[in-house]
Amino acid sequence: MDDDRTLLELLKAHLQRHDYNVVVAEDGAAALRMAYQSHPDLIILDIMMPEISGIEVCKRLREMSNTPIIMLTALSQENYVIKALDAGADDYVRKPYTIGELLARIKVQFRTDKHIATNEPPAQLVAGDVLIDLPKRKVSVRGAQVDLTPTEYDLLVFMARHHDEVLTHERLLREGWGPEYIDQLDYLRLYIRYLRNKIETNPSQPEIIKTERGIGYYMNTFSDQIN
Repeated sequence: MDDDRTLLELLKAHLQRHDYNVVVAEDGAAALRMAYQSHPDLIILDIMMPEISGIEVCKRLREMSNTPIIMLTALSQENYVIKALDAGADDYVRKPYTIGELLARIKVQFRTDKHIATNEPPAQLVAGDVLIDLPKRKVSVRGAQVDLTPTEYDLLVFMARHHDEVLTHERLLREGWGPEYIDQLDYLRLYIRYLRNKIETNPSQPEIIKTERGIGYYMNTFSDQIN
């Protein structure tokens, strides 16, 4: 969903050549209407759109759906990326980009249940104060429900499955997003920050998601442990 018709048609043609069914919108209001009507499996939004910004569209979509959302931006300022992720976006791609890069990001979002190792996974995961209802994709912390984006949820589930185990930056990026992401350390840090903001009592002094300096992160299930 973009306000540049030429780019829209070019992107649509590329995606259709890879067997995706595509609908397009040229402004934020049209994007919302189309999303409500067509219920897409994935949404690609430009941050800068007329009428309603991509970030505002993302926020409104998150009120009704957990559909994966990828943001496109030509802006280099980190605060726009943070706003997009805070609004509920699952990924972002900076312009200019190659169609190969975008296709790889799309495939990551369609990759589901990739970490389930048993034929009959448990209905719930419990890791300290965190309870995850897997069939319903619901998360609660100390009894209070927490709203997570699909990417935040998948990251938390992976860490909960390996609670109290230090997970390297590379492993988290590879398992969470794919091998093409293993150098995106800033990307992982952003998502850890957003998870902490949502599940920690005091995000500046996290007790659930702990940092192993220079190595990675781990989910701590010992509330009296100090790190």
